[in-house]
Amino acid sequence: MNSTARVEGTHMLDTLLALGVDVTALFSPEHGFRGEYGAGEMIQNGVDQASGLPVFSLYGDTKKPTPKMLQQVDLLLFDMQGVGARFYTYISTLGLVLEAAAESNIPIWILDRPNPAGGQMIAGWLMREKHRSFVGAYPIPMVHGLTIGELAKMMIGEHWIDFNKSPNLRIIKMKNWKRSTQWPETGLPWIPPSPNLPTFEHAFAYLGTVLFEGTTISEGRGSADPFLTVGSPSTHISKNQLQKLRAVFPAASIKKIAFTPKAIPGTAPEPKFKGQKCYGIKFRIKDYKRFSPVAFGVALLKVMLNATDNAEVTDYMELLTGIDNEELLNQLKERSYKKYWQQTEEVFAKKRREYLLYKCCYLQTR
Repeated sequence: MNSTARVEGTHMLDTLLALGVDVTALFSPEHGFRGEYGAGEMIQNGVDQASGLPVFSLYGDTKKPTPKMLQQVDLLLFDMQGVGARFYTYISTLGLVLEAAAESNIPIWILDRPNPAGGQMIAGWLMREKHRSFVGAYPIPMVHGLTIGELAKMMIGEHWIDFNKSPNLRIIKMKNWKRSTQWPETGLPWIPPSPNLPTFEHAFAYLGTVLFEGTTISEGRGSADPFLTVGSPSTHISKNQLQKLRAVFPAASIKKIAFTPKAIPGTAPEPKFKGQKCYGIKFRIKDYKRFSPVAFGVALLKVMLNATDNAEVTDYMELLTGIDNEELLNQLKERSYKKYWQQTEEVFAKKRREYLLYKCCYLQTR
């Protein structure tokens, strides 16, 4: 569980305790059990101050529950809100928890929650095995259009996780969720799944602008609007570049901006260019149904690389895209990446079909 595990506004842990359930241990993914840690901050074992229960870290030296951690556990509950992206580490944690449950012969229940971006969007490159990591553990596109429960089914069915005996898995399905439903249509309050995604708009933009984490350009951490703001001290966006972006992406309002990243404890303790004035762009999404976050993120990446002195793509980019940087740069230059995306979408849409738990209206590719 983490801070997104809520039942009508009440944390799932408090709900269970109020019902008299004997909760023996808590397990913490990236960002902490209560969501108090920034991206990449290692988490130590500890005690949940609100309940007094032990908290075992799954985002530190140990990322998979050990038999010792599970000694007093009869049933595992997995309840975390994802964002619909391959590189969100909760997916990797899910796979390792499923493996641990199978090895210890402990039933695991997944309390399914909406994919905020909806269940129809499939976008980006498929991860290649050579780039497998904790920020991309499975061969799925950057945006997969699955719920956590559906992903769990696919991990088991495709044998992406290691087990001798299949995990004893039960998925508690949602009611009234359709694949065409995006977060604003659910009527549910947005609980940030991580500190730099304070609203659904930030999370939707993140699906594409997360790619700037793999560059020497700021992805906006340390500003008021991470992932909606990108730039660097040496970026010079031309009027022509801005006009082209606006023409191709009319579902967003895009403007030039200057901003100075600052350290924000628990959110952005050491952002890129801390204390330095940066220049770049800021955008807002006007129509989620007509906005393609991955296509926008890649188009913006190309513009920003051309508009920024000495901008570089780092090795981390390969973990985000799932392909070699050389191939990425060639596809950006030749504008051929959409052809590869289309092939990925078609193949993955067919492969995932048998694992879908919710009504499938039509496939929306971005």
